[in-house]
Amino acid sequence: MATKIRLSRHGRKKQAFFHIVVADTRAPRDGRFIEKLGTYNPNTNPATIEINFDSAVSWLLKGAQPSDTAKAILSYKGVMMKKHLMAGVAKGAFNEEEAENRFSAWMEKKEGQVTDKKAGLKQAALAAEKAALAAEKTKSTERAAAALQSAQVAETTSTAEEVTTEETTEEVADGTTHEVVEEVTAEEATEETTEEVAEETTHEVIEEVKAEETTQEVVEEIKAEEATEETPAEEEKSEEV
Repeated sequence: MATKIRLSRHGRKKQAFFHIVVADTRAPRDGRFIEKLGTYNPNTNPATIEINFDSAVSWLLKGAQPSDTAKAILSYKGVMMKKHLMAGVAKGAFNEEEAENRFSAWMEKKEGQVTDKKAGLKQAALAAEKAALAAEKTKSTERAAAALQSAQVAETTSTAEEVTTEETTEEVADGTTHEVVEEVTAEEATEETTEEVAEETTHEVIEEVKAEETTQEVVEEIKAEEATEETPAEEEKSEEV
């Protein structure tokens, strides 16, 4: 029976993880599988891989063909290297002890690479965090400076408005004072004019009264003279009689 080592998808959308399985090549993608060899989670960095090492080597030696992704995973974990060394032992290229020594040296080198990668990722994360903190601090400083500048501008504007208001109030007060003074002056001028007119009117009335009195006196004098003239005439008539 032709077998294949492949991945079986599980998990949510955009959060998928996979089972590494051995299945019949004629089975559908989500069909039955023969054996589960491990799991693969690409959502972490580096990816998390758990695998049954000996069983995977056994299936490879039996002729199971891995898919491209499964082959990359098996190479990463050293399964393909182990299978290559076992094939060399079977051909008599070297003995099992030499194969184990070579495999141990390869695994140490691989683990060192993985450790260096994890350390580099950690340092990159710390550097990114520091950069983010520095950027946030810079933004906070800029916000504080902008707020201080806005407060100063607002204070300056408020002071200018107060000064303008005071000047306007003083101008209004001066204008009101001038108007009051002008009104008082006008009232005084009106009173003086009224007094002058009253005095002139009084003088005219007095002069008219005096003129009337003088006229009456003249009339009375004329009447008296006429009466005096009439009296001698009457006396003359009496004497003639």
